[in-house]
Amino acid sequence: MLALSALFVLCAASGVFCGPFHASCKVDWEATGQCSDAQTKIVNQIKAWNGPSGCANGGEKCLYSLVSQSSSQVKATHETPVKHYKDDLTFTFSQNGNVCQIHGYSTSETWYAVLDYGTNYCNLNNLITGSGLDKMAGYKESASDSTCTQFSSANCSKY
Repeated sequence: MLALSALFVLCAASGVFCGPFHASCKVDWEATGQCSDAQTKIVNQIKAWNGPSGCANGGEKCLYSLVSQSSSQVKATHETPVKHYKDDLTFTFSQNGNVCQIHGYSTSETWYAVLDYGTNYCNLNNLITGSGLDKMAGYKESASDSTCTQFSSANCSKY
């Protein structure tokens, strides 16, 4: 039996689907400013999209729930409005001088989920853009198909 790392290399060489082996996404962002401000903006956006009102017109900017919050981490969930799948989200914040570095991770609670149409990326991206963090000076995002399931085909206006 091949180890997962060997399987991933084989996958990459063959041109077959490559990426996380479970529907998930890891994204890194950075922006000029204080992480406490960035964290507040994300928490406020989670709370703003807590109910079903953002689900109107087929969108998924809704049904977010805050699970926990500490000085360096925010945990939340997102439920899809149609099938009611749940995803776990974690944002980790670290201050590096005047730059806030944010690591985001979203993963499906459904054990058998492999493909997700970019939903786990959109879970994170929607909160970043909804909170306005993408408008901050020095904003950068780092994500790819190798760290996010179906990243390159993600449609965050839908998911």
